[in-house]
Amino acid sequence: MTAKKNPRILIVTPEITYLPRGMGNMSNMLRAKAGGLADVSASLVAALFKQGADVHVTLPHYRKMFNIDVGKLISNELRVYTTVLPDSQVHLAEDRAFYYRDQVYSNYHSDSIRHALAFQREVINNIIPLVKPDLIHCNDWMTGLVPAYARRLGVPCLFTVHNIHTQNITMDTIEDRGIDAAEFWENLYFSRTPYNYEESRQTNPVDLLTTGIFAAHYINTVSPTFLKEMVDGMHSFIPQPTRNEIRGKYHANCAAGILNAPDADFNPAIDKHLAARFTADNMREGKIANKLLFQRKAGLIPDPDAPLFFWPSRLDPVQKGCQLLSDILYRVVSDYWQDNLQIAFVANGNYQQVFHDIVEFHELHNRVAVCDFDDTFSHLGYAASDFTLMPSRFEPCGLPQMVCQYYGSLPLAHDTGGLHDTVEDLNMDINTGNGFLFKDYDTGGLRWAFDQAMRFHKLPWEAKERQLSRIMTEAAKRFNHHVTARAYIDIYEHMLHKPLVNR
Repeated sequence: MTAKKNPRILIVTPEITYLPRGMGNMSNMLRAKAGGLADVSASLVAALFKQGADVHVTLPHYRKMFNIDVGKLISNELRVYTTVLPDSQVHLAEDRAFYYRDQVYSNYHSDSIRHALAFQREVINNIIPLVKPDLIHCNDWMTGLVPAYARRLGVPCLFTVHNIHTQNITMDTIEDRGIDAAEFWENLYFSRTPYNYEESRQTNPVDLLTTGIFAAHYINTVSPTFLKEMVDGMHSFIPQPTRNEIRGKYHANCAAGILNAPDADFNPAIDKHLAARFTADNMREGKIANKLLFQRKAGLIPDPDAPLFFWPSRLDPVQKGCQLLSDILYRVVSDYWQDNLQIAFVANGNYQQVFHDIVEFHELHNRVAVCDFDDTFSHLGYAASDFTLMPSRFEPCGLPQMVCQYYGSLPLAHDTGGLHDTVEDLNMDINTGNGFLFKDYDTGGLRWAFDQAMRFHKLPWEAKERQLSRIMTEAAKRFNHHVTARAYIDIYEHMLHKPLVNR
């Protein structure tokens, strides 16, 4: 295909943080966020729009989350949503399943399937024919059928794998929801090799995530190292069909890893959640003020010199390495008792009760705080802490290890996935690195990282300040939405200039 001077790009996403002014009458109202996908989508759209690109976005019409008064719209709903929005660059997928939701994803399997199919039905049947895109960018299993349809049309499609989650569903169910799978069934990925359409329609489930990977012309994951780990056979939880399709794209030079970037709200110079805002030039006073407030609110001993370790990630023992910390928590606190070492959790999850029990049993109430997640308190935790804990078993990308560096808090991280791509061992002799990275996923590795962090903490403030100021400055330049968006735009340009080969 010959690339247009200003190609039309359609971004298909179930969530987004914000949209630029000028993209439509209601773009300032459309916020639906569950995770990093919302931030990535927003930053990409904003960068494309700023460059004058013909960028279009489609997402479900979450009326309740968009704070739209349905009662006031009954009389003029047709005018508002059929005339205004299609004339803009924002296209809301309409289905009653979305209207009253108060969160993007449901905890119920059947709800998740119903919402995903309703969204894709509208994208395939109405939005793609209306927009007539030159390139489509889809995200995760909830959009997995769209690349299959795009390949049928001969439209290049990028598919971003944010999480290794999927759903399996038969074609008859897909078609009962209003999607004509018969038109592009050969581009779907089935549980077994299909003999033909008729025999597979009711008995051969379609894997939605693997379909997106299989059918897309190009894919990306959210970190280069996690992509390579999947290709190399690491992480047993990744289904073999998904891994095989990722390998195929990788070896065909049709796969890349692009790091997510933290939300722009994480900036200590403007963060409204802090007791005192600060920059790389005046961090000491700012961090002390925030530490004292955080300690008082968390029930810790108020001490500006206490080394404070912060846990901001969900307490998920499958991924986040909670058990490594639980196994050594008492010993670490005990060994550094005279230094008043403190650990604070601001996180929910299955393992939270384990840490409550440890605190109760050893009476560590003013040394270890276990708090439910709260966004305001989490922001304060980054600003207050000296170190941030990220001992994940695996990590497709991760954001806390990047966010903490903005606030002058150094990450302790396991050397895996996105952590490998964003954390390097601190070397003060040559002024490089930004944290403490342990290689072996075991308690010894995490304990080594604690000891390295404490060695740094005991240095004179002037020596620490030079490194922290450098790390804060470098993080702001390296981990931001502009860098992420530029990487996606480079892939778009490559895809639009590369001839397509349809199966």
